[in-house]
Amino acid sequence: MPATLAERPIQQAAPASEPRREPLLQVEAITVRFGAVQALTDVSMDIHRGEIVAIIGPNGAGKTTLINVISGFYHAQQGRILFEGKDRTALKPYDVAALGVARTFQNVALFRGMSVLDNIMTGRLLKMRGHFLLDAIYWGPARRQELEHRAAVEHVIDFLEIQAIRKTPVSRLPYGLQKRVELARALAAEPQLLLLDEPMAGMNVEEKEDMSRFILDVHDEFGTTIALIEHDMGVVMDISDRVVVLDYGRKIADAPPDAVRADRAVIDAYLGVAHD
Repeated sequence: MPATLAERPIQQAAPASEPRREPLLQVEAITVRFGAVQALTDVSMDIHRGEIVAIIGPNGAGKTTLINVISGFYHAQQGRILFEGKDRTALKPYDVAALGVARTFQNVALFRGMSVLDNIMTGRLLKMRGHFLLDAIYWGPARRQELEHRAAVEHVIDFLEIQAIRKTPVSRLPYGLQKRVELARALAAEPQLLLLDEPMAGMNVEEKEDMSRFILDVHDEFGTTIALIEHDMGVVMDISDRVVVLDYGRKIADAPPDAVRADRAVIDAYLGVAHD
């Protein structure tokens, strides 16, 4: 049985000197249309295990559409998605999640009437395996399973430093903490690939610093591969290994942060000025 979040050892990223293995995720020539609107045109990108990849671009560039295609919420008219080398293009969101892909949303998508703890527990649903008779009498395996899942969730709560609000209804929390709870729910699924859609939108400077720290800690402690959409270029340049830039649904750059920051096409389309 695979180790739970509460049990498994810290995973270390492979040394840079090792040859790169097959990408965890491959996006190949994806095109997405909504009626007469072409949201993505022939977009390709790879995400390797252990990377933090930022996806940036102006509003309407197709960033969230790309995340939605990867997670199965949208299906492309052309191209394909490979996860661990296998074609996953036609899978539905539930099946993509079962492969080990978790996500957060641009607008917080939590159960507002439920407590923080109960919201995070929903992130364990795909890992719960039970029998209706055992569950009904709450005996033996069913009891052990709940304790294991609760331990994993408590580990996430401790990790993200939200112990004090664990029993608080989500609707009572400030926006920045709701974002952290949504991250916790995604982490509770123990994903191989974590997709973050504007995780720092609407946050103040202190909240952004906290979220940046937690993203780096998730990457370092759990070895999680991360792709995020973010508009704060300071954050992008600080935490990303690689930056993919979209403009009008087309990829115009895919390189380390320093190279992207100096790229004339990116400056013209999005950054506006070159950074020193």
